[in-house]
Amino acid sequence: MRPSDRLAELSAEYDLPDPAAKQLMALLERVSSAPIALTAVRDVTVGVEVHIADSLAGLLVDEVRAAGRIVDLGSGGGFPGLVLAIALPGAQVALVESVVKKAAFLRDASVALGLADRVDVIPERAEMWPEGLGTADVVTARALASLPVLLEYAAPLLRERGALVAWKGARVADEEADALAASEALAMSPPAPIALPRGTVRNASERHLYVSLKVGPTPDRYPRRPGMARKRPHRASS
Repeated sequence: MRPSDRLAELSAEYDLPDPAAKQLMALLERVSSAPIALTAVRDVTVGVEVHIADSLAGLLVDEVRAAGRIVDLGSGGGFPGLVLAIALPGAQVALVESVVKKAAFLRDASVALGLADRVDVIPERAEMWPEGLGTADVVTARALASLPVLLEYAAPLLRERGALVAWKGARVADEEADALAASEALAMSPPAPIALPRGTVRNASERHLYVSLKVGPTPDRYPRRPGMARKRPHRASS
């Protein structure tokens, strides 16, 4: 199937706005031709599945559909952040990307795609963005870090009852156990895995979304200083 046909199919499946298919194609083309390596997958045909269909799977989560403000962590080439901005014209989206060249790409892309009025690019680490604390209805992250680390990044940024939605591969028991410990420390609900329906994305059986809600105030000790979430993550045994 041609990329344009697959994008039209996805647009119909998720009931996307009329310009979405063209915007999504333009995003893939910009990633493909970018002078820096934003992702290992630059081919447009492959990218339709690996990047676009995978990002749009987030729309299966009710909290994502209803979000007024989304914060996407480690946005890279704009997946899922820019894809969700295209799909949800009523949402404001902040793209948190600490790599300067990637942040510059995201700024240029948001302008070229006509999203500059709804997309903010934050060239910072999540732990170093005080203006974002308590502002997000949803925090998203794809291929960024382990679940315990993502919970620690997301909790301070979320409003109460806001949701972390994390794109992950196959389920790993140890990671889920560590994530449970992290959620208890951070006043988040235990991350619930959602198996993607067959045909949603390529290798859907190996892809999961994890959803965790902020159920209380984040303890005062968070966010910790940059790097500590990865260096000393919460673990089930601690």
